[in-house]
Amino acid sequence: MAHSQGKRRRLVTDIVRHGRLQNPPFPRRGNLLAALMTASALMLAAPGAAFASNKTGSAKTSSSAKASSKSAGSRGAAHASSGSRASAREARGSAGKSVQAKGKKAALAETRTASAARPARRSAAAASIQEASSAEARLISVYEMFGRGQARPALAKARDLVRDYPNFQLAQLVYGDLLAAQVPPTNALPDTAGIARLRGNPAMSELHEESRRRLQALRERPPAGTVPSQFLSLSTKSRYAIAVDASRSRLYLLENSDKGLKLVADYYISVGKSGTDKLTEGDARTPLGVYYITSSLDPKSLKDFYGAGALPINYPNPYDMRRGRTGGGIWLHGTPPQQFARAPLASDGCVVMANPDLKQLLRKVQIGATPVVTARSLQWISPPQAEKEAQTFTSAITAWKDTRASGNEAQLKKFYLPDFQRSNKKTTEGISVHDEVEYAQGKRVQFKDMSYLHWRDSDDTMVATFGEVFEGEKSGRTRRQYWLRQGSEWKLFHEEILG
Repeated sequence: MAHSQGKRRRLVTDIVRHGRLQNPPFPRRGNLLAALMTASALMLAAPGAAFASNKTGSAKTSSSAKASSKSAGSRGAAHASSGSRASAREARGSAGKSVQAKGKKAALAETRTASAARPARRSAAAASIQEASSAEARLISVYEMFGRGQARPALAKARDLVRDYPNFQLAQLVYGDLLAAQVPPTNALPDTAGIARLRGNPAMSELHEESRRRLQALRERPPAGTVPSQFLSLSTKSRYAIAVDASRSRLYLLENSDKGLKLVADYYISVGKSGTDKLTEGDARTPLGVYYITSSLDPKSLKDFYGAGALPINYPNPYDMRRGRTGGGIWLHGTPPQQFARAPLASDGCVVMANPDLKQLLRKVQIGATPVVTARSLQWISPPQAEKEAQTFTSAITAWKDTRASGNEAQLKKFYLPDFQRSNKKTTEGISVHDEVEYAQGKRVQFKDMSYLHWRDSDDTMVATFGEVFEGEKSGRTRRQYWLRQGSEWKLFHEEILG
């Protein structure tokens, strides 16, 4: 019996580590594999399937299976105050993407993601658990325990997790897998046709990918002391910054102080069904670029589909509009109450978080001052490297300031592209170099609260936000400028007067 249990545990470990059997111990019959899949199918889908509860000791059906199908009918709302079409389409279209209860009759070998890879070294694993959200940290703890051969404690932890988060679909699947591991070997022949159907189940594929991305992001941590390469300089007026790595389905929250940026938390997220790099309205892609939180929408004004709230960003920004990007209504928002998380590619362009994670974020952000970088894949650099890259731009903006103060209109005009525009809360207009010179000529000005956000794709751009106060005055303008590198020179193509 001990030998049989050891063999069974090794088999399940192989399944969850690699997503498939590397060296199947039963090449002819596959009886144990069939038993595992049958058990997980019952746990996840059958109306009478049992999920033990510590409180009642009675059976529970998989609420995640029901939750997705129930939530489908409540997802038809457009964005509240902005009337955005993108998220309204997302709400309407999510019914087709929600996982149907009958589609969860499955725990394919490919979806035994309870330990999608061998646990990382303990020091790294402990750090990643501390930095993850509560539910995710507990899930990773289950993975680690099972990977160390502690099947029964892992099962107990998984049981508690699904009790506390009954809508956490991936946790339900892992719990089903662990219960399946307790099933003794059977001599029954496998249901080959059923297995084939389960292999093609999109719901199982999505859960497999969700697990893979969660584990990848928690194993492959950003190097200690580094920052996303876009954050070259950030004023302490911005107390937090947000960076999204779509390739890892991860949102990183960084705290800002006079000592610089520090990673303090990160969360699993979903992005557009068609991926990233939004081009046109309705393409179901999440935009890539440098943005700012523009408002925080009260969940009471929203449909349940958006969960704990919503944080719109300023897509399309001036750089997007310059390149002809269309669409709008891109939000960071939550999930319906019955749904814990969505598949990695699930929205119509928004960034979607679990509600407990979004609630943490809502307490941190500042309207108009919290930058949001959305990248296909984040590159992390050291603060000295960020400072070095910022120096080349600092010289350009200093030259612009000095030329303006000198009153040389011809020289100042060279800093602007011909189609430059300035916008404020009321109007958007072209540049009048004469007015700019008159505004600043002969005055000593101090720039303060400087922020430089660097974005590089086919072009090299910089978003600079700063306040300016003339000598003898107590307050002044706050500007946000968009610069484009042409050759070795930086040129202004847009400016916003924020206040």
